[in-house]
Amino acid sequence: MAFQNLVIEQKDRVRTITLNRPDKLNALNYATIGELHTAFDEAARDDAVNVVILTGAGPKAFVAGADISEMSGLSPVQARDFSRHGQKLMSKIEQLGKPVIAMVNGFALGGGMELAMACHLRFASENAKFGQPEVNLGLIPGFGGTQRILRLAGRGPALELCLGGQTIDAARAYALNLVTRIFPADQLLLETEKFAVHLASLAPQALRGVIDAIHLGGEAGLDVGLDYETQGFAIAFSTDDMKEGTGAFLEKRKPQFVGR
Repeated sequence: MAFQNLVIEQKDRVRTITLNRPDKLNALNYATIGELHTAFDEAARDDAVNVVILTGAGPKAFVAGADISEMSGLSPVQARDFSRHGQKLMSKIEQLGKPVIAMVNGFALGGGMELAMACHLRFASENAKFGQPEVNLGLIPGFGGTQRILRLAGRGPALELCLGGQTIDAARAYALNLVTRIFPADQLLLETEKFAVHLASLAPQALRGVIDAIHLGGEAGLDVGLDYETQGFAIAFSTDDMKEGTGAFLEKRKPQFVGR
């Protein structure tokens, strides 16, 4: 599919999805969210994709938020539908079954922070900024911000960020467990791609098992979470990649995983 607001690139089993509205600081409008739905559906179906990097075009922003010019005219019913449109995208990314890395190169505000939090890992440049500023517009987060900050950082930080509407820097976001790694701006792309290539070299079913165990198990009680882990562990024994990985270890060679 030809995209109007995204740029899609593929290298070494890593697909990079770039939001390409730099004149709008990559703000999320309804059409862009729809394109992201399609792009992640395609990544999920494509066996050549083991890992996804999600980023924003230009030096200023990952995603600076939802498109206020479009959002300001919505009726309550349209706002509900817009919220659900965004929330479904965030859940789709979180449940993709393939690692998704948010490469945050600037502002990640409102919907942009919510988009980053839906990714499995968040690598940020030192000059990245994060925030849920919706209260400054008389709104509350609508794409999952209240819930994902709560789960990643806890009740206090969720209340602080969503009530205060203030922006925090990458170091503060890292301290709150909202960012996985921080790099100098000129090293962000290199380090993100390096880690993505490493992940892409691993067994895809094992990666999916880890994601499912942590995300699904993490929403349940410990006993249920442990059962998710046991099921994933057992299923891995049915794969060719498990046989290749254990065989390569015993033979002291590098494994060649094939995704089966």
